[in-house]
Amino acid sequence: MEKPIKHKENHTNGLFYMEDENGIICELTYVKKDNNVLVIDHTQTKPELEGKGLASKLLDHTVNYARANGFKIDPLCPFAEVKFDEIEAYQDVRI
Repeated sequence: MEKPIKHKENHTNGLFYMEDENGIICELTYVKKDNNVLVIDHTQTKPELEGKGLASKLLDHTVNYARANGFKIDPLCPFAEVKFDEIEAYQDVRI
């Protein structure tokens, strides 16, 4: 079953995540900068679920969120940086 992506945000930080009955299984965190930049600073997936594409789904969701809301993304986290280097379609939101 596909897990829904949830979102929490305040004035300075945000979190996209998926959870199951035991809690968060994958998360992506970001910091909001004054110039409409989201700095992706962390992604994490439970070790037993790594390699299933969960973090990639969160990253794709974050890119679409940035597009819809006029943000650019600084992919600081190593996972996000590699994916931004690999995926040409993300370049429109990269700073």
